Amino acid sequence: MTGYLPAAARYGGMTYQRCGRSGVRLPAIALGLWHNFGGVDVFENSRAMVRRAFDLGITHFDLANNYGPPPGSAEETFGRIFLDDLADHRDELIISTKAGYLMWPGPYGEWGSRKYLIGSLDQSLRRLGVDYVDIFYSHRPDPETPLEETMGALDFAVRSGRALYAGISSYGPAETRAAIAILKRLGTPCLIHQPKYNMLDRHIENGLLGVLEEEGIGCIAFSPLAQGLLTDRYLAGVPADSRAAKPTGVLTVDHVSERAVETARRLTILAQRRAQTLAQMALAWVLRHPAITSALVGASRVEHVDAAVDALSHRAFSSDEIAAIDRILEA
Repeated sequence: MTGYLPAAARYGGMTYQRCGRSGVRLPAIALGLWHNFGGVDVFENSRAMVRRAFDLGITHFDLANNYGPPPGSAEETFGRIFLDDLADHRDELIISTKAGYLMWPGPYGEWGSRKYLIGSLDQSLRRLGVDYVDIFYSHRPDPETPLEETMGALDFAVRSGRALYAGISSYGPAETRAAIAILKRLGTPCLIHQPKYNMLDRHIENGLLGVLEEEGIGCIAFSPLAQGLLTDRYLAGVPADSRAAKPTGVLTVDHVSERAVETARRLTILAQRRAQTLAQMALAWVLRHPAITSALVGASRVEHVDAAVDALSHRAFSSDEIAAIDRILEA
């Protein structure tokens, strides 16, 4: 143990929101370990961000089997932090992981088969050093595996004690409705959906959010800052230490287009009028929708965690502000 003592007042400033019609409440801001928690990253920085998040009332830490790099190393990093700093607080935490993307060679190393999902979850539990995860997700739909098999694996994960709840990620509206129905029949309701959602990618407004509201399923949005495009990071070019400049990750220099930068500049002016940064306004904008339970943020340093939580102090938008944002996004 490291002698870390969480802040006594950690629950005083965080907002917790009901996850659909379940009994679970999640923090409005959750911490994702997609980037900056891998084996290539500085462990003490990763630890500092997790500690600060918990001190601010962030109880939900989101992982996946393939997060790193290398794949699996983010779970190992969190496992070390958990053992040293958070093991005594296990019942205060929501730890989630996922499986769906490539993890090992051969025909059983990715997608949505029962063989892969349960094998991957067992590996994740070992890396995390926990007996169970709170949420286990199917990370993406598998076009070749019957949905009944994939959802059956999630049901088995819960019934076997490996997970408390089942979730899905990046499923379309029709797939989501079908998955919800199968899980309901099996007796393991779908707790939550994790889609991409931000000002630059609003596709879930065209059907998916309606399904989730109708079915009473929670929704946690990943990439609410569009991998950093909805921050001040790229307003003056691509910094050498930025995510877009790294050889790993999904954001590349090509994504930092002049149109995206100009949109960010115009949105920044609105954010400044609200006494917020662009990133804080972007988080508040995601959380404005009643179907959204949480915004899942990434961070590369402690200050990013603080800034994300500070966004909760000004979440309301006037109708004029929403209209102005829509005009910028539609330009």
